[in-house]
Amino acid sequence: MKLTYEKLKNEKDTLARYGIIHTDYGDYETPMFMPVGTKATVKMLDPKELYDVHAGIILANTYHLWLRPGEDLVKKAGGLHQFMNYDGPILTDSGGFQVFSLAKNKEKDITEDGVHFKSHIDGAKLFLTPEKSIEIQNKLDSDIAMSFDECPPYPVSYDYMKKSVERTLRWAKRGKEVHQNDHQCLFGIVQGGEFEDLRKWSAIETVKLNFDGYSIGGTSVGEDKITMYKMIDYSVKYLPDDKLRYLMGVGDPLDLLEGVIRGIDIFDCVLPTRIARHGQAFTRHGKINLHNLKFKEDFTPLDDHCDCDTCKNYTKAYIRHLITSDEGLGGRLLSIHNIRFLIQMMEEIRQAIKEDRLLSYKDEFIKNYEQKNK
Repeated sequence: MKLTYEKLKNEKDTLARYGIIHTDYGDYETPMFMPVGTKATVKMLDPKELYDVHAGIILANTYHLWLRPGEDLVKKAGGLHQFMNYDGPILTDSGGFQVFSLAKNKEKDITEDGVHFKSHIDGAKLFLTPEKSIEIQNKLDSDIAMSFDECPPYPVSYDYMKKSVERTLRWAKRGKEVHQNDHQCLFGIVQGGEFEDLRKWSAIETVKLNFDGYSIGGTSVGEDKITMYKMIDYSVKYLPDDKLRYLMGVGDPLDLLEGVIRGIDIFDCVLPTRIARHGQAFTRHGKINLHNLKFKEDFTPLDDHCDCDTCKNYTKAYIRHLITSDEGLGGRLLSIHNIRFLIQMMEEIRQAIKEDRLLSYKDEFIKNYEQKNK
């Protein structure tokens, strides 16, 4: 069965939506935060731990899996679900973000056919096209595949962005034409940078291609928060009401709130596991750094309101000991907590949408989250 989306409610005071994603693996509520498993693993967590934190859709990265272990091997294993033993829906990105960060000379390396770049592993010369990206994702057999788009840096000129959007649309058409996995959804990507008219045009033209869902790309790439929120506003108003809306690469708690309020359904980001490996944790009272000496004798959980196994069983003092001793368990415990923190936050947001009190929830959350900075 191809994944489908059912919108059930609009929040009365915002553009927030509550809905259900129906899949072969069960039904999943939105808005949703999706943990990132770049190389077919969410760093430091096994599938059971993902189920325990109530993860739904998780991500894998087309570029990295293309290079290692290769899409043909994954297909031979039975697809990503079998290969990594994850009994839940999986989204694969197109590899575009990684590819464009590796393309050194944008004017020469990005052509109409695709992108020339060097492998980050061994420096080998590589060439990725829209067709190849879709072919790889077809073989990976994810539940959601992403169109291959150009992800420009920030800032760029209007003329550069216009040409980039035009190319992304042409690539989207080419990718859609070769997509051959009947039970895999294919999402289009809206680009346009900070320019309102380009965002509008990109959204309208992408929707005309009739994808299974739509994502907003090119955010969280160096712009300030106000600009990022405008990018969302410029894009989301032209996306269909009956299909999923995905904001790519965003995972800061406050940004999740702002995205939901603007009508976004699903989010992903490496942030929760990345900061965990550096000894940092999300809490109701802001982000904390366990390297800080004040936690040396703190025998309380990371967050009194969190129901994850880390908070149930371990103290800040113990986790700090692990982090400062360079023990891998420290990063693992923090990863479990950080992912569960964002997923639990989304559960609360969904309940607030159902009860038409999202703005009051936002005010209360921000009041607590910014408390430590006052």
